[in-house]
Amino acid sequence: MSKGKVWKYGDDVNTDVIFPGKYTYSVLDPAEMAKHALEDLDPEFAHKVKPGDIVVAGKNFGCGSSREQAATCLKFAGVQAVIAKSFARIFFRNAINQGLPVVQCSEAVDNVESGEKISIDFAAGQIKGEKGIFTFAPLPEFILRILDSGGLIPYIKKKKIEREKNLGDKNA
Repeated sequence: MSKGKVWKYGDDVNTDVIFPGKYTYSVLDPAEMAKHALEDLDPEFAHKVKPGDIVVAGKNFGCGSSREQAATCLKFAGVQAVIAKSFARIFFRNAINQGLPVVQCSEAVDNVESGEKISIDFAAGQIKGEKGIFTFAPLPEFILRILDSGGLIPYIKKKKIEREKNLGDKNA
Protein backbone atom coordinates (compact mmCIF):
# COMPACT_ATOMS: atom_id res chain seq x y z
CA MET A 1 0.00 0.00 0.00
CA SER A 2 1.32 3.42 -0.98
CA LYS A 3 -0.05 6.82 -0.02
CA GLY A 4 0.88 10.23 -1.36
CA LYS A 5 -0.10 13.67 -2.64
CA VAL A 6 -1.38 14.04 -6.20
CA TRP A 7 0.26 16.17 -8.88
CA LYS A 8 -2.26 16.24 -11.73
CA TYR A 9 -1.56 16.98 -15.40
CA GLY A 10 -3.37 16.62 -18.73
CA ASP A 11 -3.08 14.52 -21.87
CA ASP A 12 0.00 13.84 -24.01
CA VAL A 13 2.67 14.66 -21.44
CA ASN A 14 5.68 13.68 -23.52
CA THR A 15 9.12 12.53 -22.46
CA ASP A 16 10.70 15.83 -23.52
CA VAL A 17 8.43 17.59 -21.03
CA ILE A 18 8.97 15.01 -18.29
CA PHE A 19 12.74 15.30 -18.68
CA PRO A 20 13.69 18.21 -20.95
CA GLY A 21 15.56 17.09 -24.07
CA LYS A 22 18.18 19.80 -23.61
CA TYR A 23 19.60 17.78 -20.68
CA THR A 24 19.63 14.39 -22.41
CA TYR A 25 23.38 14.19 -22.92
CA SER A 26 24.62 16.66 -20.31
CA VAL A 27 22.84 15.46 -17.15
CA LEU A 28 23.58 11.81 -16.48
CA ASP A 29 23.33 11.49 -12.68
CA PRO A 30 19.82 10.39 -11.61
CA ALA A 31 19.79 12.74 -8.60
CA GLU A 32 20.65 15.64 -10.90
CA MET A 33 18.00 14.49 -13.41
CA ALA A 34 15.41 14.71 -10.63
CA LYS A 35 16.09 18.45 -10.28
CA HIS A 36 14.75 18.94 -13.82
CA ALA A 37 11.68 16.69 -13.63
CA LEU A 38 8.70 18.28 -15.41
CA GLU A 39 10.37 21.72 -15.37
CA ASP A 40 8.98 22.76 -18.76
CA LEU A 41 5.43 21.77 -17.76
CA ASP A 42 5.47 22.74 -14.08
CA PRO A 43 8.53 24.73 -13.00
CA GLU A 44 7.62 24.26 -9.31
CA PHE A 45 7.35 20.46 -9.46
CA ALA A 46 11.01 19.52 -8.91
CA HIS A 47 11.30 21.99 -6.02
CA LYS A 48 8.09 21.01 -4.26
CA VAL A 49 7.60 17.28 -4.95
CA LYS A 50 8.03 15.14 -1.85
CA PRO A 51 9.03 11.49 -1.59
CA GLY A 52 5.89 9.40 -1.98
CA ASP A 53 3.97 11.87 -4.16
CA ILE A 54 1.97 10.55 -7.10
CA VAL A 55 1.70 11.93 -10.64
CA VAL A 56 -1.75 11.64 -12.21
CA ALA A 57 -2.28 12.43 -15.89
CA GLY A 58 -4.60 11.95 -18.83
CA LYS A 59 -4.08 9.97 -22.02
CA ASN A 60 -0.80 8.98 -23.63
CA PHE A 61 1.53 9.78 -20.72
CA GLY A 62 5.17 9.40 -21.71
CA CYS A 63 4.67 9.72 -25.46
CA GLY A 64 7.58 10.92 -27.57
CA SER A 65 11.11 9.61 -27.51
CA SER A 66 12.04 6.33 -25.87
CA ARG A 67 14.58 7.78 -23.44
CA GLU A 68 14.49 6.15 -20.02
CA GLN A 69 15.52 9.44 -18.36
CA ALA A 70 11.83 10.41 -18.18
CA ALA A 71 11.03 7.56 -15.81
CA THR A 72 14.37 7.90 -14.00
CA CYS A 73 13.94 11.58 -13.18
CA LEU A 74 10.45 10.99 -11.74
CA LYS A 75 11.63 8.08 -9.61
CA PHE A 76 14.62 9.99 -8.25
CA ALA A 77 12.43 13.05 -7.60
CA GLY A 78 10.53 10.85 -5.14
CA VAL A 79 7.47 10.03 -7.23
CA GLN A 80 6.15 6.69 -6.01
CA ALA A 81 3.74 6.03 -8.88
CA VAL A 82 2.17 7.43 -12.03
CA ILE A 83 -1.54 6.97 -12.68
CA ALA A 84 -2.83 7.81 -16.15
CA LYS A 85 -5.68 7.08 -18.54
CA SER A 86 -3.12 5.51 -20.88
CA PHE A 87 0.64 5.30 -21.35
CA ALA A 88 2.99 5.23 -24.27
CA ARG A 89 4.16 1.61 -24.24
CA ILE A 90 7.88 2.44 -24.16
CA PHE A 91 7.43 4.76 -21.17
CA PHE A 92 5.36 2.10 -19.41
CA ARG A 93 8.14 -0.45 -19.77
CA ASN A 94 10.90 2.04 -18.96
CA ALA A 95 9.05 2.95 -15.76
CA ILE A 96 8.80 -0.69 -14.66
CA ASN A 97 12.48 -1.21 -15.56
CA GLN A 98 13.37 1.76 -13.35
CA GLY A 99 11.19 0.52 -10.48
CA LEU A 100 8.50 3.18 -10.91
CA PRO A 101 4.96 1.74 -10.67
CA VAL A 102 2.54 2.81 -13.40
CA VAL A 103 -1.21 2.30 -13.21
CA GLN A 104 -3.85 2.78 -15.87
CA CYS A 105 -7.15 3.94 -14.33
CA SER A 106 -9.34 6.49 -16.15
CA GLU A 107 -11.88 6.64 -13.33
CA ALA A 108 -9.24 7.70 -10.79
CA VAL A 109 -7.82 10.31 -13.18
CA ASP A 110 -11.30 11.78 -13.62
CA ASN A 111 -11.99 11.90 -9.88
CA VAL A 112 -8.82 12.90 -8.05
CA GLU A 113 -7.45 16.43 -7.81
CA SER A 114 -4.03 18.02 -7.38
CA GLY A 115 -3.06 18.15 -3.73
CA GLU A 116 -5.40 15.34 -2.71
CA LYS A 117 -3.95 12.44 -0.72
CA ILE A 118 -4.64 9.05 -2.27
CA SER A 119 -3.52 5.50 -1.59
CA ILE A 120 -2.72 2.75 -4.05
CA ASP A 121 -2.76 -1.00 -3.47
CA PHE A 122 -0.90 -2.39 -6.49
CA ALA A 123 -1.58 -6.04 -5.69
CA ALA A 124 -5.31 -5.54 -5.03
CA GLY A 125 -5.78 -3.09 -7.91
CA GLN A 126 -7.33 -0.28 -5.85
CA ILE A 127 -6.87 3.46 -5.58
CA LYS A 128 -8.58 5.17 -2.64
CA GLY A 129 -9.31 8.87 -2.88
CA GLU A 130 -11.67 11.41 -1.38
CA LYS A 131 -14.39 10.52 -3.92
CA GLY A 132 -14.20 6.76 -3.50
CA ILE A 133 -12.36 3.63 -4.46
CA PHE A 134 -11.27 3.14 -8.06
CA THR A 135 -10.20 -0.20 -9.46
CA PHE A 136 -7.59 -1.20 -12.01
CA ALA A 137 -6.12 -4.50 -13.14
CA PRO A 138 -3.78 -5.56 -10.32
CA LEU A 139 -0.13 -5.55 -11.29
CA PRO A 140 1.08 -9.07 -12.11
CA GLU A 141 3.24 -10.83 -9.52
CA PHE A 142 6.37 -10.71 -11.71
CA ILE A 143 5.98 -6.93 -12.15
CA LEU A 144 5.53 -6.52 -8.38
CA ARG A 145 8.76 -8.48 -7.84
CA ILE A 146 10.63 -6.19 -10.26
CA LEU A 147 9.21 -3.11 -8.52
CA ASP A 148 9.98 -4.47 -5.05
CA SER A 149 13.57 -5.05 -6.16
CA GLY A 150 13.91 -1.43 -7.27
CA GLY A 151 13.79 -2.10 -11.01
CA LEU A 152 14.79 -4.66 -13.60
CA ILE A 153 18.57 -4.58 -13.12
CA PRO A 154 18.40 -4.96 -9.31
CA TYR A 155 15.84 -7.74 -9.83
CA ILE A 156 18.13 -9.62 -12.24
CA LYS A 157 21.11 -9.21 -9.89
CA LYS A 158 19.02 -10.53 -7.00
CA LYS A 159 17.88 -13.53 -9.05
CA LYS A 160 21.48 -14.24 -10.10
CA ILE A 161 22.64 -14.24 -6.47
CA GLU A 162 19.76 -16.53 -5.49
CA ARG A 163 20.56 -18.88 -8.36
CA GLU A 164 24.26 -19.02 -7.48
CA LYS A 165 23.39 -19.67 -3.84
CA ASN A 166 21.03 -22.50 -4.83
CA LEU A 167 23.67 -24.01 -7.12
CA GLY A 168 26.23 -23.77 -4.30
CA ASP A 169 23.82 -25.47 -1.88
CA LYS A 170 23.33 -28.34 -4.34
CA ASN A 171 27.08 -28.83 -4.74
CA ALA A 172 27.76 -28.83 -0.99
